[in-house]
Amino acid sequence: METLSPGPKPLAQVSASSLAAARAALLAWSALLLAMFLLVGVLLISIAHHLNVDAGKHARLDIDNALMSDEKAAASAVKDYAFWGDAYQHLHQTIDVEWAFVRQNIGSTLFTDLGYQGVFVVDPTGRTAYAVIDGQLQSVAAQDWLHSSIDTLLVQARKAAADGKSLSRLVNVDGVPAVLAAAALTPGTDPNVKAASGPASVLIFVSKLEPARLEALGRDFGVEGLRVVPAGVRPTTVPTMELRDNAGLVQWTSDDPGQQLLVLVVPLVAVAGLLFGLMTWVIQRRTLAAARLMDSHYTSLQASRAALAISEARFRDVAEAASDWIWEVDAELRFTYLSERFEAITGLARAQCLGCTVDEVLTSEQGPLSIWFKEHAHRTHATVQCNYLAGDGQARICRLSVREIPGQGYRGTASDITEEVESRRRIEYLSQHDALTGLANRTRMQEFLEGKLKASPTLERPLVMLSVDLDRFKPVNDLLGHAAGDQVLNEVSRRLQGCLRGDDLVARIGGDEFVLVVANMSSPSEVETLCRRLIDCIELPFSIAEHEVFISASIGIAMAPADAILAEELLRYADIALYDAKDGGRNTWRFYAGDMNARIIERRQLESDLRHAIKNEELRLDFQPRYRIEGTRLAGAEALVRWEHPQRGLLGPEVFIPIAEETGLILPLSHWVLHTACNAATHWPEDMMISVNLSPTEFQRGHLVARVKSVLADTGLNPARLELELTESVMLNDEKVALGIMQNLKELGVRLLMDDFGTGYSSLSYLRSFPFDGLKIDRSFVDGLTASGGDHSIIQAIVGLGRALSLTVTAEGVETDDQLNALKDVQCDEAQGFYLSQPIDAQAISELIGSLPK
Repeated sequence: METLSPGPKPLAQVSASSLAAARAALLAWSALLLAMFLLVGVLLISIAHHLNVDAGKHARLDIDNALMSDEKAAASAVKDYAFWGDAYQHLHQTIDVEWAFVRQNIGSTLFTDLGYQGVFVVDPTGRTAYAVIDGQLQSVAAQDWLHSSIDTLLVQARKAAADGKSLSRLVNVDGVPAVLAAAALTPGTDPNVKAASGPASVLIFVSKLEPARLEALGRDFGVEGLRVVPAGVRPTTVPTMELRDNAGLVQWTSDDPGQQLLVLVVPLVAVAGLLFGLMTWVIQRRTLAAARLMDSHYTSLQASRAALAISEARFRDVAEAASDWIWEVDAELRFTYLSERFEAITGLARAQCLGCTVDEVLTSEQGPLSIWFKEHAHRTHATVQCNYLAGDGQARICRLSVREIPGQGYRGTASDITEEVESRRRIEYLSQHDALTGLANRTRMQEFLEGKLKASPTLERPLVMLSVDLDRFKPVNDLLGHAAGDQVLNEVSRRLQGCLRGDDLVARIGGDEFVLVVANMSSPSEVETLCRRLIDCIELPFSIAEHEVFISASIGIAMAPADAILAEELLRYADIALYDAKDGGRNTWRFYAGDMNARIIERRQLESDLRHAIKNEELRLDFQPRYRIEGTRLAGAEALVRWEHPQRGLLGPEVFIPIAEETGLILPLSHWVLHTACNAATHWPEDMMISVNLSPTEFQRGHLVARVKSVLADTGLNPARLELELTESVMLNDEKVALGIMQNLKELGVRLLMDDFGTGYSSLSYLRSFPFDGLKIDRSFVDGLTASGGDHSIIQAIVGLGRALSLTVTAEGVETDDQLNALKDVQCDEAQGFYLSQPIDAQAISELIGSLPK
């Protein structure tokens, strides 16, 4: 039997096995190559990423250091200004715009020199009392300019000030990052400034990081192209950094060391990868298509889930972050739901209130809420104001918004409006009352007066208006400060109220001006008795800061219907009578009379004539010679201005100088006197001095140093021959400013004399603290020199004091030979007065100089 061997395998089966083996080998090889390329790519990307991350970290650290450096500088700057006694005096309780802005203590130079676009002073009540925007004085609230609340900032600034620190942070102002620094105003280390009670005002500096400044700041710390990312833009190709405190997003130009590495190596890897890609392209195409389809489905699913989660979170966050709490009651008006904000706002436990009726938790002035709900809750927007007792026992107010749920009950929100209601009441009160004294203000007084006038007062029972102005009040503010002045005003208010009946009115309508409206006065004598009582009360001493202060008052009186029946006219006539009382010596009262108008018109005419006289040089200078007592040698002359009035004749300075100081004409008048006197002195011997009096107003404004320098340059007078005489009142307004001006005058080379020495409060201290070259003894001491041993001792002491301080001592008002001899006995240096020579004109003094022996 023959054995059969197995036959050959089918071709199809062999081919299938080869193809399968080849496919398997190809797949294995492809996987190996892919793994190698992936490993290389991952390593390259990882290295590049780490290089870029490290570069980004260094750049972010440099940016943070740059901003922290800017913040520290701003914090230091605001601390220097805030912990300053002068700033505390002029900005805390009362804003002194003259001091802060006009004198550039805290004004436009903070913008031009230091780059602070925003400078604010926020008072203890949170009101922006002072604002300088881009170097311009403006009326804008800090929170409005910053577009954010500053309540937390104020609290933190005051807390930091207790530790002697300021604070700074980054903020966003109009889409631009900015450095904000704040510090509470304190007296600092100034022992002369006492801190007031209550919260301190807060000084805020804001410096915007504008493009040029931000780029320069980054460049200083090695970061190129530092700039702000516009709102709504999120760059993906450049590095960014979120600034602290949500101040904004910045980006910069990175070196990208990782990118440079990839640019070098990736082309080589790409060539090799291209070969692999071509081999696997067909398979990858189908695989990637399937993957893309799966990813698309998965992404859509994830996006739907994320949107749902965001929506739920948004509702939850809004509900819990809002100032409202959400409530719901059933048909029996019992609370079935209270949001978590209920406990935070009311301080009441939700568990205890759930199940209670609305009338058990809330009350309303409109009656029981259960009735109100049924009558009003069906409307689309139903609201009602309610009261409730908070968990701390304080009465609170809320606004309840109500919407009906048909057949189930009601739901809505509740907003706490306690502060809003109290603020509204406070605003209403302040609109009718003076904030300092609590008295009625001008608005309330006008309403009260018009109401009384409508009652038709009679001649037998007139309505009396008293316009009261305090005398000698300004020195209280100047010497003791505005806080002391405020205490005096408050005490005056109490005293005035104590002198009137309950149905009369006392109003404060200005700084130290009060108006009293009094009814049921039967006769002028009764009014005079009241005026005497008012003045006597005001003249009682005031105990202020361990000082006894004495003031008085002048009163103007107008009556309805005798003088006027309209409120505006009655007030104007009372002011006219007050003006007449002050002009009559103060500390008195005057009834309005028709001829008073004529005197006021006459004074205004005199003011107009003076303005014309200065412009047309109708003034003239006389000179009173001053002699050295030893040898009676001519030492100099004092310039005295006179006015040749075309109708009134020759007028002395006592007539028109007060008008010039009140109206501001003193500046051009004083400039004319100074220029004319210096020009005349250039024709005198070189050893003769010329003395010119200065007004305190010139130290407060008018660029005194520049004017003196200009006059000296124009006339060519040797500065050492010019003597400027000033009284103690110059130093009373602002010692530091006065001292600075006087030092600048001394640098010009002129001499400074204290006039009327011995008549002020503290002339001795000023002689030691200020750069005086001499002093002039007031004529009141010279008048009693021979008759009073006391005046002789005083002058002897003053002369000794002058010698001890190396000052030239001059006696004014010498009118007798005995007085001159007495001054010679005490070795006084110089003297002037009618005994030696009356004031003479320029020609006469030239003749006097010419008659002297050469």
